[in-house]
Amino acid sequence: MAQVLIVGASRGIGLETVKRALAAGHTVRAFARTAGAIAIEDARLETVAGDALDPDAVARALDGVDAVILTLGIAAGPEMVFKPVTLFSKATRVAVDAMAAAGVKRLIAVTGLGAGDSRGKGGFLYNAVFFPLLLRRAYDDKDAQEWIIRKSGLDWVIARPGLLTRAPATGRYRVLTRPEDWRGGAISRADVADFLVKQIDDDGYLGQTPLLIG
Repeated sequence: MAQVLIVGASRGIGLETVKRALAAGHTVRAFARTAGAIAIEDARLETVAGDALDPDAVARALDGVDAVILTLGIAAGPEMVFKPVTLFSKATRVAVDAMAAAGVKRLIAVTGLGAGDSRGKGGFLYNAVFFPLLLRRAYDDKDAQEWIIRKSGLDWVIARPGLLTRAPATGRYRVLTRPEDWRGGAISRADVADFLVKQIDDDGYLGQTPLLIG
């Protein structure tokens, strides 16, 4: 079993990943500004309140860690639509540099359908309306995030989930690695977490950017 640092662990995919990693037997360090709000009692869980943009805080959180899972997210709202988004790329740069200094090699990150070479694969409504009106700024930054990861020299996997839902885990989801197969679809945050945790000790998707849909 591994000791895992989950960044962005207090809600959404991050919180589901904490639950799944613990269920799989891993020791978890849950890192987030609101980590104190994580209402899980487990001897193998350590919560650390910190800012993913703070190099010193991230470096301290990496002590003794075998793998890092980045589940960064931003709140939906006007700022995401109208203001530049930089969290994904800046926090990823901090994490990658800290991992290199600490000798931690395994990085698992979440971006999404529309990042990198998956842009334009979501179907007409997503591509023509939802993406340009609501997501373009965030995904421009996710493009930069993916570039940083690709150039990092780490052992990385980038997961690109489709439309996220709050449904429970099913274990029945598709992992699409070939660009010609990429398409829109929905998947629960819990199933995304299942995939992320499996990458802690599975080399099958290293250096790949699989699309995840239910």
